[in-house]
Amino acid sequence: MEKQLVLRGAFVGTVAGLLAYLFARILAEPQINKAIDYESGREAAQRLLDKAAGLPAEAPGSDVFSRTVQENVGLGVGMVLFGLAMGVLFAVVYAICLGRVGNLRPRSLSLCVASAALLGMYLIPFLKYPANPPSIGNPDTIKQRSALYLTMVLGSIAVLFLAVWLGRRLQARLGNWNATLVACGFVIVMITILMIALPPFGHLASNHGSGNNGSETPVALRDAHGTIVYPGFPADVLFNFRLTSIGAQLLLWAAIGVGFAPLAERLLRPPAARERERTGVT
Repeated sequence: MEKQLVLRGAFVGTVAGLLAYLFARILAEPQINKAIDYESGREAAQRLLDKAAGLPAEAPGSDVFSRTVQENVGLGVGMVLFGLAMGVLFAVVYAICLGRVGNLRPRSLSLCVASAALLGMYLIPFLKYPANPPSIGNPDTIKQRSALYLTMVLGSIAVLFLAVWLGRRLQARLGNWNATLVACGFVIVMITILMIALPPFGHLASNHGSGNNGSETPVALRDAHGTIVYPGFPADVLFNFRLTSIGAQLLLWAAIGVGFAPLAERLLRPPAARERERTGVT
């Protein structure tokens, strides 16, 4: 049974990854291209400032893969493989929750698990560390940023699991409504503590030379006299990129939850009912 659930999860996740890729290719890639154009212009302005100050100018680096390859093959393969991995993980969690979280129908459980995955693996971490286009971020902080983001994801998932456990324990004593409220309050308090404990990306040690900012979003580039020679990162590009990032994740997990639901219900249907459906007997 578990193996069949995992296979169905892998299939649904692959399809969901493909849908998320099409969404990102159409809506997110134009924002990424704008961000790359901004980065190229800023680097050119920085080289001119360095030349005027008598500093050695760094030669612009070249990409291993062209933008055409990155936005088509690279993004497509990455999103499909990510969807496959998330589909398998979803099916494993679904199998663990089956029969342990109340009398939920297979379809309802599928939607609940998908919603929890979206919340714990993306939306809650997004509140602390929102998605940024490739041109934002200090290369010297990649490892630190990755570790902090992973900590936020794992912490969010752990808090959600503890909230479900707490709600189940309090259900008999407080009733469904009050137990749910207590569990939600527990999530809010613990996530708030976690967000306060983890530092903003802009406060990492490698960024101290550029100011104590809350994020690594590039500010306006100034010359030695304080005159702005290149503007800060466009707010509308950043907003649109983050909005499309949320949309891609919503589409991914909605496709997994909705697509997996009928497959799981058909698989988990009692053998007698499945036999009647196969033979057409009512």
